[in-house]
Amino acid sequence: MTTHRRAPRRSPAGYRTSLPWRIITGAAQYVDRRIGWDRLPVPAGLLTLFGLRVRLRQKNLYDTGGLPAADEPEPAPPSASHQVNRTADGSHNDLGEPRMGMAGTRFGRNIPLEAIAPAAPEDVLSAPSPREVSRTLLTRDGLVPAESVNSLVAAWLQFMIRDWFSHGTSPADRPWEVPLLDDDPWPEHPMKIMRTPDDPTRDPHAPAGTPDTRVNVSSHWWDASQIYGKSESEQHQLRTGELGRLHLWDGEQPPVPADPAQDPARVPGFWLGLAMMQDLFTREHNAICDHLHGAYPSWSDEELFQRARLINSALLAKIHTVEWTPAVISHPTTVKALRANWWGIAEERVHNLLGRISDSEVISGIPGGETDHYGVPYALTEEFVAVYRMHPLIRDDWHLRAVADDTSLRHCTLRDISGPGALKFLETTEMADLLYSFGTLHPGLVTLHNFPRFLQEFERPDGFLQDLAATDILRSRELGVPRYNEFRRLLRLKPAGSFTELAHDPAWAGQIERLYDGDIEKVDLMVGLYAEKLPPGFAFSDTAFRIFILMASRRLNSDRFFTTHYTPEVYSKAGMAWIDDNSMVTVLLRHHPELRTALSGLTNAFVPWHSAAPKET
Repeated sequence: MTTHRRAPRRSPAGYRTSLPWRIITGAAQYVDRRIGWDRLPVPAGLLTLFGLRVRLRQKNLYDTGGLPAADEPEPAPPSASHQVNRTADGSHNDLGEPRMGMAGTRFGRNIPLEAIAPAAPEDVLSAPSPREVSRTLLTRDGLVPAESVNSLVAAWLQFMIRDWFSHGTSPADRPWEVPLLDDDPWPEHPMKIMRTPDDPTRDPHAPAGTPDTRVNVSSHWWDASQIYGKSESEQHQLRTGELGRLHLWDGEQPPVPADPAQDPARVPGFWLGLAMMQDLFTREHNAICDHLHGAYPSWSDEELFQRARLINSALLAKIHTVEWTPAVISHPTTVKALRANWWGIAEERVHNLLGRISDSEVISGIPGGETDHYGVPYALTEEFVAVYRMHPLIRDDWHLRAVADDTSLRHCTLRDISGPGALKFLETTEMADLLYSFGTLHPGLVTLHNFPRFLQEFERPDGFLQDLAATDILRSRELGVPRYNEFRRLLRLKPAGSFTELAHDPAWAGQIERLYDGDIEKVDLMVGLYAEKLPPGFAFSDTAFRIFILMASRRLNSDRFFTTHYTPEVYSKAGMAWIDDNSMVTVLLRHHPELRTALSGLTNAFVPWHSAAPKET
């Protein structure tokens, strides 16, 4: 066993802290608190967001890797292939620190390590219990729709999350026992919620009071591991061994091993939306391979696979940056800011004509720029995980319709299209019809009283019954994520001074106040996020958005395959053109041209599609 300790690193004190930068960041924070970035004209709003991002980089990146550790995952020895290929486990992305961001390494934090609350029963199970929060504040009576987007946003988000993070399989022993009220219909009293797995790298001799840590069993990088697997053995099972291609769901060989325990349909959280995205971008990988084979016929199966993986991963990152996120936070300022993350303020047209015209990420975007960790080893954070708990996006009821003429195919529930049952829909329903149905149905708004009922009584494939709303509340407490007001303070936001200030709906304010016995400091982060008044065009809260301001760009800035190695020499000239020339709309139409009418004239596939119903004469 090896044990090490290096000094934990946080946002560097010297990162842009000269007087001009202090003036910029101080002015941004002042204007944001006094006026609000979303109330400013777009140019002023962009400047404010820019200043806020710099301040967040200075103050809200904390490294857990320096805490006492033992038995950390060891990357494979360096090889020439690491220069140009992503590894299956995420190692060797940073060639100087090959362990950085690899599967099995710790989550970082966006809060000071001393602010991490201990995972003690009196904190995790304190009143109100997670179950009472679920029943009183989260239960959906009827869908509150997010009318500016379609239900592909929910499918896409879970597809991305499967790439980004997972705490792993919970142990069956020592569950949290959540006390229930006598009138609670839950079949077992107390309710049992499995614990998050312990950190296997934690030094058993760490001093008392050492902050709690957990590991990410996925790689922290944006590398499409949900398509390509998290290990060499998984990757081998998914590949056909010919022309770089992957097995398809409906191919002659299944894309999963015969062992039912490894069947993705039996992994908690599997549902039709996830299967649809998995299928679409597996097909996209194969299309990229075919394109590369035509351009470079001498390339081997391995070379085709590795280049296609890089291209597909970058296309996913581009779609998320300039399409998905602007759709769910469609304020004019954020749309402009997110597009600037990819192309800079010079915008797409200049990029397409001239490429990068500046080394500055502000002018020419992050891809192709310099790699920058901002003085803190890259890792996704527990706070990032917490604000991405957006189950209300998912509908309970689904009306599947035909893309040809909008005729009804069947009504079903989320229960019907979850777990192994999801694969039956892929076998019995045309994929174009499924995509059309999702594209013309609104998802839910991320708000109180809008949690899918099915997920409050979710039966996992192993038979364990789970209230995911209660679990989401408990997870943030268990992982030491601060309660709502303290979370805002640590992001330099004004805490809510009253329940009416916290919740935009007076009735909700009263419900929250009663449930939390008038103690606003106890309000859980998720409750506060869901209760907030949303900025115009937003499907989730402004407080959550602060973490996105920081982490959305960091995932690109820290990854050399999006920065210094985002070049034709690594991706190929044909590969770079593929990324530039494609979007979610073109991906959908390439594999399902039947969607052309429904997508006609749309530049963002995550906004509501056109109906295929015949027009009345």
